[in-house]
Amino acid sequence: MRPDMSVVWILFVSSVIVLPAVALLALRWALRNGEFKHLQKTALSIFDEEEPVGRMTDRFPDEPQGSQAHEP
Repeated sequence: MRPDMSVVWILFVSSVIVLPAVALLALRWALRNGEFKHLQKTALSIFDEEEPVGRMTDRFPDEPQGSQAHEP
């Protein structure tokens, strides 16, 4: 094996071990700190009285105010 290939293998193997380990640690942290509690409530936190759930208020600038957006 060439010396430069050994560096590639070391980087590859370490990334296969390190990246999933970091992901699992992040998941563990999120579970312990309650980041996954009340998912439905936090999913609706972006809506308010000006943009209620289920009503589209986005439009293109050249469209009239009352026009409805077409969904595919």
